[in-house]
Amino acid sequence: MSLNLEQYVSEFSAQNINGEHLLQLDGSRLKALGMTSSQDRAIIKKKLKEMKVSLEKARKAQEKMEKQREKLRKKEQEQLQRKSKKTDKSSSDATEGTHEQ
Repeated sequence: MSLNLEQYVSEFSAQNINGEHLLQLDGSRLKALGMTSSQDRAIIKKKLKEMKVSLEKARKAQEKMEKQREKLRKKEQEQLQRKSKKTDKSSSDATEGTHEQ
């Protein structure tokens, strides 16, 4: 509708074309859905290409964030392990000092 192609909404709805399906449409499938105007198909295909590029960028950004979170988790885990080892060593040193007295 934002592309001024609302005349196709009913056919797309009748064929259960959702966002995921929409991204898979090519020129011949658009024709089969009743989009006879090559200009209308070109508009849709251009917009779909833009959407795919946008989705890919979002996916890559999400992957990057997940990698950063995983890296941070590993770093925090390593710090906790080091603290734990220091605590264990300190308490074992204190125990040894008590036994020597």
